[in-house]
Order: sequence, then structure tokens, then C-alpha cells
Amino acid sequence: MVFSTHIFLFYFLPVVLAIYYALPWVGHVAGLSEEAVSRTRNGWLLIASYGFYGWWNPWYVLLMLWVTLVSHASGLLLTQPGAGPRQRAWVVVAAVGLSLGTLGFFKYFNFLQANLNAVLGWLGAGELRLLEVALPIGISFYVFQALSYSLDVYRGHAPPARSLPDFACYLALFPQLVAGPIVRYRTVADQLVARSHGWEKFASGAALFMLGFSKKVLLANPLGTVADAAFGAQSLGTFDAWFGVTAYAFQIYFDFSGYSDMALGLGRMLGFEFLKNFNAPYHAESLTDFWRRWHISLSTFLRDYLYLPLGGNRRGSRRTYLNLAVVMLLGGLWHGAHWTFVAWGAYHGAWLILERWQGKRSLYARLPHALRVALTFGLVLVSWVFFRSATLPEAGRYLAAMFGGGEATFAGALLAAELYGRETTCLLVLAAGLVAQRQQAHDWAARLTVPKAMALAVVFGVAVLAMFAQSSNPFLYFQF
Repeated sequence: MVFSTHIFLFYFLPVVLAIYYALPWVGHVAGLSEEAVSRTRNGWLLIASYGFYGWWNPWYVLLMLWVTLVSHASGLLLTQPGAGPRQRAWVVVAAVGLSLGTLGFFKYFNFLQANLNAVLGWLGAGELRLLEVALPIGISFYVFQALSYSLDVYRGHAPPARSLPDFACYLALFPQLVAGPIVRYRTVADQLVARSHGWEKFASGAALFMLGFSKKVLLANPLGTVADAAFGAQSLGTFDAWFGVTAYAFQIYFDFSGYSDMALGLGRMLGFEFLKNFNAPYHAESLTDFWRRWHISLSTFLRDYLYLPLGGNRRGSRRTYLNLAVVMLLGGLWHGAHWTFVAWGAYHGAWLILERWQGKRSLYARLPHALRVALTFGLVLVSWVFFRSATLPEAGRYLAAMFGGGEATFAGALLAAELYGRETTCLLVLAAGLVAQRQQAHDWAARLTVPKAMALAVVFGVAVLAMFAQSSNPFLYFQF
């Protein structure tokens, strides 16, 4: 089920909210305690979340249940009385290994098979029969949440879950289930026990959801058609290639940040407060700064559970550079089992290493702020070519077009109509204006006023009408 569909908007969400907010009244009539009502609410969210996830394929719920049981059992074993250091170490290794093994099989088995067959073909040996393994939606996100729970309980950074249903609710919570943000258990442990509700908080969450919905439907989807036209073209001029990748940069930003806004808004409507996942990433002054602002839940996860355990920057410059390379390569591979994502991670890793090597006294750091932001945005645009392309040769051809290797100066008439139509050009200008302004959706929706509510109602109404007119609106990060 997708947030930007009429099924979710007019059926699933109203039913979930109605029952969720009716449960305290039912509990009061039945004489239940506040703790019992809280457990009942979590139980209802668990049922709703399993229904939400099972909408694609009911069998996927069993896979998530397996990850849930493994991680919850690890928390119990890690905190049982008398558990020694060696026993606890074996428990966390087993939990991490089983979770990563599950992710690795479903996400990378096809990739490994294809590359093994390529090697066998190069050696002149017979190819192996391919076994196609379907990739469950959202597995990268909920497996990483499960890993953070086991590791945080092992380190003493998080308490064990008070019950299996509560932990299952945390892992399956539908607002952030299939495309993040990656919510760590320790940030919501207390909220699973007791959380606050109120009209102001609900209104703020609804406003944030509506903003995210509008960003997705009114900006990301139409700009996606421009990016598709550019990346699907047989030949491109230099300007066309830069125009197309800029459209993709705005598409992926408004698509993913829009989903994150909706997730945070839905969470707030249910009493949860999740950490924001974006902080004006295209305002970044360097690639290092970009990764402090883009997909914050992933970058901090990689920092805390991979970069720092590898030694971070505490073991000399060479080890720091190696750690950065490893983290970004694995971060790229996390996004998908394709060499294009490996190249994307390697590209970012190389620039992060270069920026670390140059330090604060580099020529780049002495440039005016606006120029640093523009250059960083240009570097990010180059990286998006790897991210968007299906293969490395396709990425190479597109990059060649960007840097003067295209077959024409401008697009042909048919492609030009798709790239430079009045509507799409206006949308691109609007997207650039919204990206340039400083206030983020998360901050704008923190306090709702009457003028804000009226303006938002109009924008949201237009977005709902546009939703019915659009033939396709999948979220880009569902594939990861």
C-alpha cells in the first residue's frame, strides 16, 4: 500500500485513526488501566501495520515476523541474569548474523548469481541455473532497525523491550515501515510505553503529512517524467543532460523527503516523535556536509554501527580513509544490488576522503559560500547519474553527454517537448525555489496557524485531484 493512493487516504488511514482514538474510551468503559490501554493501542497498530505490509504480499509478513523474533530473543538473552561477556558476545553475533543473512539472501542473491555466471562465462565454463529471489519491500529498513536494537541492548544504550507485541509494533510501525526513516528503538522506547496526544500535536502531524503528500504528487511525480525522458533518450546535448539530471535531483529529493515528511506526520498523529531525516541537503557546502543533511537516519546509522566500530578517525589518516571508503561502498550497496550503486558509493567515498585529506585550509574551503554550495550541488548531480542509471555503460554515456560528448547541442523536437514543456519548466523553477528557501517542511508544520491551514488545504486539495489523474506514483526508495 502506498501513502499517495485513495485506498490509503480514504479507507486505511481513517479506519486506523478512528479505532486508535476510540480505544481509550472503550478502555475506560471496560475499566482498563492506562498501561492496558497503551498496550491495546500498540496491539491495534501492530495489526494495522501487518495489514499495511501484507497488502503487497502476505508472505512478507512472515519474513518480518522472523526478523522480529530473532531480534526480540536477542534482547532477552542479552539481559538475562548471569549472562557473561562471552555469552552476550555470541548472542549479538548470532542476532546480527541472522538478520544480515536474511537481508543478504533476499537482496543480493540474484546479484551474486549474475556476477558468478559472468565470471564463469569469462572463464569458458558453463553457467549456473539462476534462481530468482523476490525482494521484499522495505526489508533494508526494518532489518537495520532490528540490528540497531540488538546492538544497542548489547552496548547498554537501550533497554530491552517490555514485551514482544510492543517490540513487534516498533519494527512494523506502518508510517516508517517500507521507506524509513530508520528509527532506532532507544529513541521510541519510552513512547511505546506512554506517549502524549493532543489536538495541536495531531494538527501538526496532519500538516506535515499533507506537505509531504503534496511534495510527492505535485513535484516529484511530474519531474520524474522529465528525468525519465532524459535518461531514456538515445542521444542528448550537454544542456539537455544537465537539465535532465537536475530534474532527477529534485525528483528524488521531493520523493524521499516527501515520504519522510509523511512518515513523521503520521507518527505524530499517533503520538510518536521521530527524528527528521532531511535538513536542506542541497544547501550543503561540501560532500561531508551533504551527508549530515541527506537521509540522516542512514548516515548516522552507518557512522555509529560501522564507521566508529572500524576505528573512525582515531587510528591515523590512512585508516580513516579506508574506513570512509568501506562505509560508503557498503552504503552504496545497501541501496541496491547493482554496480551502479557501488560506483555511486565509491564516488562519494572518494570525495569524502579528498575533503578529509585537504582539511579546513583547502582552496575549496576559502571560496565564497554561494560558490561552495553551487559546486557541491554540481558534484551531487554527477553522483545522481550513477544512482539513476540502470548500468555502468548507461551512466558513462550520460556523463559523456554532460561533459560535451553528446551527439547534439540540444535535444530533438520530440525530446525537447518532453524536457522543456511550459508545465515542466515551471515545476523545475518552483522546485528550485523551494529547495533554495531555508525553512523546511518539518519546521513549517511545527505550529499551525489559520492562514497556514487555509493555504495547506488548497495545496493538498490540488494534490489529491492530481493523484487521481496520475497513472503511476511509486516511491523511489521502495526498491531499496
